Amino acid sequence: MDQQLHFITVATRDLDAGRSFYRTLGWTPALDVPGEIIFYQVAPGLLLGLFLDDKFAQDAGLDARPAPSGVTLSHNVGSPADVDQLVSAMAAAGATILQEPRDGAFGGIFHALVRDPNGIVWEIAHNPGWHIGEDGTVDIG
Repeated sequence: MDQQLHFITVATRDLDAGRSFYRTLGWTPALDVPGEIIFYQVAPGLLLGLFLDDKFAQDAGLDARPAPSGVTLSHNVGSPADVDQLVSAMAAAGATILQEPRDGAFGGIFHALVRDPNGIVWEIAHNPGWHIGEDGTVDIG
C-alpha cells in the first residue's frame, strides 16, 4: 500500500457553522453539498471534509452521531507573530482559544490551540525546524 492520505473527514454537528467559520478565514470549498458535506483542498492531493454528523454515522454504519475527539489538525506558519495573527482571526471567526500562543513544552515550537465551532481542534504553530522540500518531503527538524 502506498503511504498516502487523500481525505481527512470529520463529523460535524453544524455544517452551516463550519461553512461560515472557514469562509470567514478565506477558505473556498472544492465541493459543497448543503445538508451533507463540504470539502476543502488543504494541500496538493489532500481534502478536508466536514461531514454532517448524522450523514457521517449513516455512511459509516454507526448507531450514534460521532463527535471529533483525540485529533488535532495542525497549521504551521512562518513566525510567532503569524501564530498570534491567525489565532486572533480564528477567534474573531468564532473559534474558542483553548491555549493562548506560547512556547511549546515539546519540540521548540511556538503554538496555540483553538477549537472551531464544530469542536475540531487546530494547532497553529511556528516550528523553525519545519521545512517542505521541493519534492514535497517534510523535514520536521
